Amino acid sequence: MAEPKKIIAVLAGDGIGPEVMKAAREVADAAEKVFGLQMEWREALVGGAAIDARGSALPEETIEVCRSAKAVLFGSVGGPKWESLPPQEQPERAALLPLRKIFGLYANLRPAVLYPELVGCSPLRVERVVGGFDLLVVRELTGGLYFGKPKETTKTPKGERAVDTMVYETYEIERVAEVAFRAAAFRKKRVTLADKANVLETSLLWRKVVKQVALKHPQIALDFIYADNAAMQLVREPSRFDVLLCENLFGDMLSDEAAAVAGSLGMLPSASLGEGSFGLYEPAGGSAPDIAGKGVANPIAQILSLALMFEMSLGQPEVARAIRSAVAGAITDGWRTGDIAAKGEKSVGTGEMGKEIARRVASQGKKV
Repeated sequence: MAEPKKIIAVLAGDGIGPEVMKAAREVADAAEKVFGLQMEWREALVGGAAIDARGSALPEETIEVCRSAKAVLFGSVGGPKWESLPPQEQPERAALLPLRKIFGLYANLRPAVLYPELVGCSPLRVERVVGGFDLLVVRELTGGLYFGKPKETTKTPKGERAVDTMVYETYEIERVAEVAFRAAAFRKKRVTLADKANVLETSLLWRKVVKQVALKHPQIALDFIYADNAAMQLVREPSRFDVLLCENLFGDMLSDEAAAVAGSLGMLPSASLGEGSFGLYEPAGGSAPDIAGKGVANPIAQILSLALMFEMSLGQPEVARAIRSAVAGAITDGWRTGDIAAKGEKSVGTGEMGKEIARRVASQGKKV
């Protein structure tokens, strides 16, 4: 009896999302043929495109497509067209946050990799990134300041008063810490917790709980750093980090900084995970409306997000390795989109880069 097809929800979204998603799908098609996979890709609307067509950034039919799937391959949402909407109706807040909540996606993994051939793309001096670097930010995604209650703005005799509340419970910290330690086991076996234990009660709890989780992983080294110092060290010596574990707010900021020192958001994937194997996979960058439709966006972040999906949700690490090898090979052989091309260096467009990486994946069929 034939194995049932693995269903993947494809939410391309807005801006450059459809362009880079098309490139990723070409790579996925090549991988399907090489590895004999049985896949079904179900497309659905999300973000601004869904607002225009359905009146909601996350229509019920899109949620149902995601519920039927093994994973969600996500593009990007948002753009100037929808910025005049009330904040709670804008694509970013009305699509991504509900998806995280509905599917319990509490851990965000964002690899920040600077290939040795691309050290010139980093804004840091070459001597700080010689040889490149490979670090992983693990960010708690559903707690902390973004979700704590009360969250409100009220009138006072002197004007207005705004309140956001940072709240964490033991289980929220335990589960994301486990993700970090498990990831470290396949890397350099080191976890660094970024916090503000010198001023925040929540950070004191984070340190206490993470130390307890560390006892179950004696092969993993654990150290601590204040979040502001972590920000400084990321621009001084990014290679000092292996797995950087953060609560929601610190993780949001530090993962963007890690992406910046790696040279281009167009290179960096991410995975949002919950219990079990279901996950949402998306590029670290946004919808880039300034270049949307021009065919110049870098599709590598979307393609590497595809690799993460094969590895983490579909249990196909060999497919993930093939895709990453194809990306690395293209970079080594001088293939560049505009964002990673040195001055005077020839660059290619979104489609050309996607086809080249797909060709390299297909060529690995001889080795399988």
